[in-house]
Amino acid sequence: MFPTARCLASHPRNTLLKKPSLALLPPLQLYRRLLRTHRKKLPADMRVLGDEYVRAEFRLHRDVENPVHIVGFLTEWQLYAQALEGDTWRGVKLEKDKIEKMSDEQVGQLYELMRNIRGLDEGSGEGGKGSSGL
Repeated sequence: MFPTARCLASHPRNTLLKKPSLALLPPLQLYRRLLRTHRKKLPADMRVLGDEYVRAEFRLHRDVENPVHIVGFLTEWQLYAQALEGDTWRGVKLEKDKIEKMSDEQVGQLYELMRNIRGLDEGSGEGGKGSSGL
């Protein structure tokens, strides 16, 4: 008897055909988890930036009714929280396909964030050179 696709997918050892499902946290729990993780894992200056960004994004998406958009939003933030908690975020580059899906405004925001972070890094090592304002 030859194995069928359904049989292969249901086999517990098969990890190629089946992705582990991610149980999404409710928005308020996820929001609190993100702020708590920032408090524990980020330096003070990065925490301020991260907290402001999280608050703004959750505020902007409060009234979204599209379920696909809600699931995508919560999934990405939950993956971010898990990466931050496990310190796997250090040195990770943004995937090209995610950048291609971003709007021009989002790419601009990302670029400004990168410039600010690089300015903080330069400023902390050279006595405030990069903190002259952007």
